[in-house]
Amino acid sequence: MNFFNHKFKRMKNRSLLLSIVALAVSLSLHAQGKSAKPVTPNASEEAVALLDYIYSISGEHTLSGQHCAPLVGSTRLSVVHRTTGHYPALFGQDFGFSFPGYWDGINYRQRIVDEAIRRHHEGFVITIMWHAVPPTQDEPVSFRESIQGDLTDEEWQELVTPGTMLNERWKSQVDVIAWFLKQLHYAKVPVLWRPYHEMNGGWFWWGKKAGENGYKKLWRMMFDRFVHFHGLNNLIWVYNTNEFKEGVDPHGTYYPGDDYVDILATDVYSEGFNQVNYDQLLELAGERPIALGEVGDNPSPEKLGEQPRWTWFMSWGEPGGFGRDPGNTYRLYGSERIITLEELPWVELEDPYIHHPILQ
Repeated sequence: MNFFNHKFKRMKNRSLLLSIVALAVSLSLHAQGKSAKPVTPNASEEAVALLDYIYSISGEHTLSGQHCAPLVGSTRLSVVHRTTGHYPALFGQDFGFSFPGYWDGINYRQRIVDEAIRRHHEGFVITIMWHAVPPTQDEPVSFRESIQGDLTDEEWQELVTPGTMLNERWKSQVDVIAWFLKQLHYAKVPVLWRPYHEMNGGWFWWGKKAGENGYKKLWRMMFDRFVHFHGLNNLIWVYNTNEFKEGVDPHGTYYPGDDYVDILATDVYSEGFNQVNYDQLLELAGERPIALGEVGDNPSPEKLGEQPRWTWFMSWGEPGGFGRDPGNTYRLYGSERIITLEELPWVELEDPYIHHPILQ
């Protein structure tokens, strides 16, 4: 049997294993009276299975994750492995906004999609975001002048009003991203999709837009465009706030509604995983999973013991970045609470034909 037959057999076995895992998890959740039905109508089997799995670990385990950034591709996965002896379970990326060749260059999008498909077949959970370009401008843009810019009240109202020039420009921009997500849809890759993050802070153009025609309307517009117009059923929708602190509004201020959100997450950079932040997000989430969408410093094993509902964390920088203690990262990845790549129930790293990341 040649290599391609071996690879095809491995992929079929993994699909079967994922189906078995999904069935077992679904039966367990049913017994516990929990519902893990995605908000997307007719969600893909893969999206349902992934959401089921995230529900099943809630309160017991936390997925390890690493953001990789457009320019660096997936090289940070190897950095994590070199630091901890393990690969993270979650592979994070950003579709970017900036000039080709820059850190967040838009020229890397196809490479990101190809890499996400490859990493999915290796077993990684995929999460993708997009620092979206304001509809008043064309890609590529700079971060401070554009992503951290603002729209006037008049421009915002034009954006959220169907048929206007800004509304049509916005559609054309999100349609570009939908095309890349569509490739993942066809490849049967479920995606933890976290658009328009940190909306409760005022540093992005979509931030702190209050009222029913504010941020909530923008989120629902994207949901409708992606789900009902483009037919994307592989997305798990993650509402991702910034940690609650001075100058940042409570987590629920811009919440678009239970019919549009699968998982709630928050980014933690400065407040040290304080209990107020955790409790407030948990109250909004109810039985739904919560996660640490981005972290500057990693939580300690002890902190995750105190706050057990975090279903994943995703390090934004490398293990030594943001003043992070590599010793804590090493302890964290060795903790029984943390799930690394090889501990995911659908991963079979003993398979000699697996395209293992260490070989990249």
